[in-house]
Amino acid sequence: MAKTLKRTAAFTALAKQLMRGARGGPSMSQRMSALPRMIKATAKGEYDGGMRVAMMAAATAYVVSPIDFIPEAFLLVLGLADDAVMITWLAGSVLAETERFLEWEKQRDRVVVI
Repeated sequence: MAKTLKRTAAFTALAKQLMRGARGGPSMSQRMSALPRMIKATAKGEYDGGMRVAMMAAATAYVVSPIDFIPEAFLLVLGLADDAVMITWLAGSVLAETERFLEWEKQRDRVVVI
């Protein structure tokens, strides 16, 4: 049930971003430039995106892995369908998480440490 909700949230974020386009929210260049900062902040323990960033890294590794070519060789279209689903989930997750991270950065910048 929880996995379904997470998938739904990722697909919803992707759909919102695709529909929103240039009308609002961070641009794709802002999102892509935020990825290295997000990974660095997560590795330092400053940002709480550990499991989400790990899942995105695992999905990326799965899609580019040579082991993933085995299902394509035997299942043809069905083998490609799992890649399509994974890439769609990954795109939605990156959009949702970078937006969350950029908001976190804004909030963090407002806090004054004494």
